[in-house]
Order: sequence, then C-alpha cells, then structure tokens
Amino acid sequence: MPLLHVLILALVQGVTEFLPISSSGHLVLTWQAFDIAGWQVAEETKAERLVLDIAVHLGTLFAVLVYFRADVGEMLSGAVKLTKGRRDPGGQLVLYIVAATLPLLLAGFLMKDLVTESLRNPTVIAWATIGFGLLLYAGDKFGLTLKRLEHIGYGSVAVIGLAQVLALIPGTSRSGITMTAARFCGLERTEAARFSLLLAVPAILGAATLAGIDLYRMGDLRLGLSAGLAAGFAFAAALAAIAAMMNWLKKASFTPFVVYRILLGALLLYLINGTELGAALGS
Repeated sequence: MPLLHVLILALVQGVTEFLPISSSGHLVLTWQAFDIAGWQVAEETKAERLVLDIAVHLGTLFAVLVYFRADVGEMLSGAVKLTKGRRDPGGQLVLYIVAATLPLLLAGFLMKDLVTESLRNPTVIAWATIGFGLLLYAGDKFGLTLKRLEHIGYGSVAVIGLAQVLALIPGTSRSGITMTAARFCGLERTEAARFSLLLAVPAILGAATLAGIDLYRMGDLRLGLSAGLAAGFAFAAALAAIAAMMNWLKKASFTPFVVYRILLGALLLYLINGTELGAALGS
C-alpha cells in the first residue's frame, strides 16, 4: 500500500481512537473515501484491510501504555500481589478492568460476523454517531461528578462493561460509550476518560492478537511493513490526542465532541441520501 494511504489511516486512527467520536466509523469512511477517490486500494482483501486497521490500533495501544505508565506500573505490581492473595489499589483496578471486559469478549465472540459484515456501512455509522453523541451529552450534563476511580464499585463497573458492548456498532465509539456510562455512574470527567482508556488495553490487545495470527498466515512481508509504519504513525498521533483530551477535560466538558458528532452524522446522512457521492457511499 502507498505510504500516503498508510499515513492517512494511521492519523485517522491515532486522532480518533480515544476521542469520543468513533475511530471505527472514521476508518470505515476513510476506506470508502479511498475507493470513491479512485485510489488503487480496492485490491486489498477484507482480511488485509482488517490487519491494517488493527495495526493502527496497536500503535494507539502503546500510546495509552506510555501516557498512563504510572497506572500501568501499579496494575502490574497489583496483579503480582493478587497472585499472592493480597489486594492493593493497583490490583483492584486490574479486577475492575477484567470485569468490565468480560461482556465485550462474550458479545464479540457471538456477534463477530454481524459486526464485520452487516453493521459496517455508512448509514449505521451516521445514526450511531448522532444517537450516541446525544447520549454522551446527557451523561455529561446529568451525571453527577462525585467519584474518583478508586471509589467506584462493581455495580458501576458492570454498567460500564455492558455499555462497552454497544461499541461493536461502528459509529458508537468505544471510548465515547464507556465515558458516557462512567459519567452516568458519577465519575469525574478526567476519571471517566482515564478508566475508558485503560479499559481499551485488553480490547485492543485481543483484536491485535487475532490480526497478528492472520498476518502470520498470509506471510505478506509488504503488508507487514505497511502495518509497522501505520502503527508508528498512529502511536504519535494518539499520544498527542490523549494529552490534549485529558488537558481539555480538566477544565471543560464533552460538549465539543457532541457537536462534532451531530454535525458529522448529519453530513453523512445528507451525502448518503442526497447526492451522487451518497449513492457511492451507500453502495
């Protein structure tokens, strides 16, 4: 794949993965835009496209690990203590993340074909972008700001974990729906974002592992190089995006993200239903 295409995919993924605006939706639309523009990327098989998508997810994973390295260190230490029958805040956070991840694992296994085929279309993305954007606004406006991460219990963790299942719908935004649920559960904005981003670690690791197996089976070294470049570009973009979002949430709300989602969703619906470009998008 040409370097320009790899760079575009990586930047789209890196910037949107942890912002509550749906990275998967943006990636689907990016591939659609490539095809509409006549760029010769249609030769890529669905499996190869999935590998590149997951490669940029892997780059964003390393960005989370670097930005939250203190939390990651505490969690690793806490996990070791858990094996010895002791529990500290780091170990408790590990248990919370495991509990919140289980619903996504089960749903992903049961709904894999539906997610990868039926739901990956611009119309679904458009309505999910708008609908879950409005839900984010409601959670941010009406959710109490009372708790830090160490103060939540398994009830709130279960709500966030079940909400994460909705992220299987392209356009929902995994980070957006988990932040929404966390805000409804009373977490402060920065704490909601912190838990959401840490919760991304097992989700991305699982997806990247499956993609790595596919890449090994295909044995395509050129694809491997493209995937490596994409991961590197995505890492840099994601690290910058995480830092910017966390700084923003210390002093402001999620409203700009909500406005963006509504405008983007409305634009997509217009393109899908009212123009020749829309006919191409909807095909």
